[in-house]
Amino acid sequence: MIIDCHCHAGMGDGLTGPWDTRAPLQDYLRRAMAAGIHRTVLFSAFHSNYAVANQQVARIVASKPERFYGFAFVHAERDRGHVHERVSIAVKRYGFVGIKVHRHDAAITREICAAARAYALPVLYDVAGEVSVCELLAQEYPDVNFIIPHLGSFADDWRAQLAMIDQLVRHPNMYADTAGVRRFDLLEQAVKRAGATKLLFGSDGPWLHPGVELAKIKALRLPPFQESLILGRNFENLISTAWRRKAITAGQRHPNVR
Repeated sequence: MIIDCHCHAGMGDGLTGPWDTRAPLQDYLRRAMAAGIHRTVLFSAFHSNYAVANQQVARIVASKPERFYGFAFVHAERDRGHVHERVSIAVKRYGFVGIKVHRHDAAITREICAAARAYALPVLYDVAGEVSVCELLAQEYPDVNFIIPHLGSFADDWRAQLAMIDQLVRHPNMYADTAGVRRFDLLEQAVKRAGATKLLFGSDGPWLHPGVELAKIKALRLPPFQESLILGRNFENLISTAWRRKAITAGQRHPNVR
């Protein structure tokens, strides 16, 4: 099974760029189907109110629960004092299986990490090139798994991406996704040094083409088992606790996404 661990969905409430305006899925789903992608992790576009944005995503996930996973987007500053509540709603009401945080909103906090620990959720934290924080996260929260998208930098900062590979090698709870990584040799180096268990396939859809991003993984020409780890098994392992919880409660309730 191929799982895209990184895709935005729904409407933002800004107009500075696609990232906070709208993340439509129609073209993404057509492209993903053609590429053989079976499931996709969804989280919202940038938004000034992630409680509202997460509810939008929950509706989309609930419309095709066999196709989508949901991650709760939280803002470290605006949601301060309410992160546990936001995450609790996302897990118990929406059936979400992870947390999304972006450095362009605000730096990650202990409050977010504590919520992830409480619900055994992975945190997909876009560090926006500030990979040194991974050292602190790994030391302070060794029982929380962190997925760092874009191998540390969507801005194609190869210094940050090289440093991120070092973090993957040294810390068992540090992972990276492959979305938008342009320097193919760095993907090769990440697999060679950190191993296939530390990478997850992601596309950064709907704005990047999932088929193009998937082709990068295929071009690595890895043994089938290693490729399967990157394309889905690693993600399934990271959400295993949350997924079991969702399966247990699925027959007891329907997601309240009104």
